[in-house]
Amino acid sequence: MATETPHQSIRLFENDLLERLSHVHPITPLLFWGPVAAWLLWRGATGHDLGAGTLALLAIAGLVTWTFTEYLLHRFLFHFPARGRLGQWLVFLFHGNHHDDPKDKTRLVMPPAGAIPIMAVLYLLFSALLPAAWLDAFSAFFIVGYLVYDYIHYASHHFPMRNRVAKFLKHYHLKHHFSGQSGRYGVSSPLWDMVFGTRPAETPRDSR
Repeated sequence: MATETPHQSIRLFENDLLERLSHVHPITPLLFWGPVAAWLLWRGATGHDLGAGTLALLAIAGLVTWTFTEYLLHRFLFHFPARGRLGQWLVFLFHGNHHDDPKDKTRLVMPPAGAIPIMAVLYLLFSALLPAAWLDAFSAFFIVGYLVYDYIHYASHHFPMRNRVAKFLKHYHLKHHFSGQSGRYGVSSPLWDMVFGTRPAETPRDSR
């Protein structure tokens, strides 16, 4: 009986420790960021006595802000047209390797080593823009949006999607990889592609 050939990941670092940090089990983001989001939500809701209505609005704001952040990162950072050698390597490190090897299960969700500094910078940005009473709850729902994105991305590459919405998102993202067209930068939502005109027109074959 034939056996499946073990997947060989693209090596990103000569240093073995850095290389190990670039791989992550898909459950890791949930185990790491889930408690962080729960703690922030608890601290925000109890420490500032936020009502259900305020929490609902912050939930919508946090989730929508994540989809916008996801779009900006994917379009302008992960697909940055770098010209220098260092810039090209950084783009490949963050995202290019995924396009070269989209089936690598260990690089479909972001390792905490990369996500922590990004989240820290964003938290500082939110703290400068939001009232203190809203900061933690908003950040909690923002992190939930990030987790939803991570697992939609993972599932799009590795699971059949039966639900109509999930199936649409899977096909939408795979067209980003394999259609030969630029655009479709949204993974958890096509909203900002429609707003900014980066959703290519569907061909009859695409819409099947």
